[in-house]
Amino acid sequence: MDIKKYEAMAKLDLSEEERQLISNRVDSFIDGFSALEGIDTSGVEPLVTVLDFQNVLRDDIVKKTITREELLSNAPDKYDGYFRVPKTID
Repeated sequence: MDIKKYEAMAKLDLSEEERQLISNRVDSFIDGFSALEGIDTSGVEPLVTVLDFQNVLRDDIVKKTITREELLSNAPDKYDGYFRVPKTID
């Protein structure tokens, strides 16, 4: 496999020896995955997780939250429904 295109995309400057080493490794990966293509997976459900969990989410229960007025009641300075803080950037 010629990796010069990938080398340029990654902005690498590899020696010819490094290119050859990486090329050999990539070729072995490709050969390994090619062996998987021969396996018949028809009728096999896709597996998302090996764990036997279903959605473990809590119920979405609406509950009373604090109002804006209650939130701002202890603010040292407020304006138009918002906290007013000292300017930090000139």
